[in-house]
Amino acid sequence: MSQTTTHARAVSLPLSAIALAALLHALWGANAVAVKIGLEAVPPLWSGFVRFVIGVVCVLAWAHVARLPLWPRRHEWRPLLLLSAMFTLQIAVMNWGFGMTSGIMSSILLSTFPLWAVLFGLFLLPGQRLNLQQLLGLLVAFSGAALVLLGDADLASLQVSDLGNLIVIISAALLGLRIAFAGRLLSSIDPVRVTIWMMLFSLPVFALGGALSETIAWERLDWRPVLALLYQGVIIAGFCFSVNYVLMRRYNPAVIASFGFLEPISGVLASAWLLGELLSWSLASGAVAVGLGLLLITRRR
Repeated sequence: MSQTTTHARAVSLPLSAIALAALLHALWGANAVAVKIGLEAVPPLWSGFVRFVIGVVCVLAWAHVARLPLWPRRHEWRPLLLLSAMFTLQIAVMNWGFGMTSGIMSSILLSTFPLWAVLFGLFLLPGQRLNLQQLLGLLVAFSGAALVLLGDADLASLQVSDLGNLIVIISAALLGLRIAFAGRLLSSIDPVRVTIWMMLFSLPVFALGGALSETIAWERLDWRPVLALLYQGVIIAGFCFSVNYVLMRRYNPAVIASFGFLEPISGVLASAWLLGELLSWSLASGAVAVGLGLLLITRRR
């Protein structure tokens, strides 16, 4: 696909692509809740290992049925290794952060990743520009994130949840960087190869880190953590990652990522339903501001 064709197709998304991108990000929004439930029995690094073992199996099955080539070409090894390093660090940081704060906070703060994807895309993706409306959207969304971080905080002392919130923000920035970098790779590397090798390279790191520093609480491993891990592996790592990279290759990666305005909505609803968490006015206002900012970024003038 030529660069001209890519830009021509990126300016207008068909209804099917809009619906699919919306579904992916709604499912992603509930992932923060799934991670928190999984962490009840399986600590962060082991959680990443189990999740992506399941994800690798799902993508391998898809590639086998579709007869897709998986072995990278010689020039693809280095960028795939770099992408996997970003991926491994981001997932580890995200899991640690999720374990230290609430599901609602995690969902809202991680949903700022499209803002970071847009900013990093300015440097990594050709033809990316910000107009005045998009700049306003960035300011509104970042203001929403600041409101979530500071609205109910006791600034006199640093609590565990405060540190967890900052870690989740760092994870969102790393996720935005990874998406922008992946968008650059997808112009020349098949999305399935990007997905499978990104996860495969991470498995030894997660396994070694888990073996050296973590212990699985087997006595707590009941149906809730098992279902949560299956959701992370089958739905998120298997389905969402693969389909998202297909969409990113066909359309503008920043536009696809910006559908993340749906994530705080689904994340808040899932946190209230499955974790029994309450939504304060500052959290609700911050979530609305984040979503509004992302809409301004993506809305065509």
